[in-house]
Amino acid sequence: MSRPKTLKLPEVLDQLDMSRTAFYRMCAKGKGPKFKKLPNGQLRFRQVDIDAWWEDLEE
Repeated sequence: MSRPKTLKLPEVLDQLDMSRTAFYRMCAKGKGPKFKKLPNGQLRFRQVDIDAWWEDLEE
């Protein structure tokens, strides 16, 4: 079984055409996509979670 594709924050920001500041502001309000925080503090996002979050925004 293969692992789902994961993205780093800069890749997600590029996909969304969003600034880091706007992204963190959205997450602080609880309106951001799901992510995992690694022990080193970096964030990882699954592409399927980004896609599902995007779909929810459109509704």
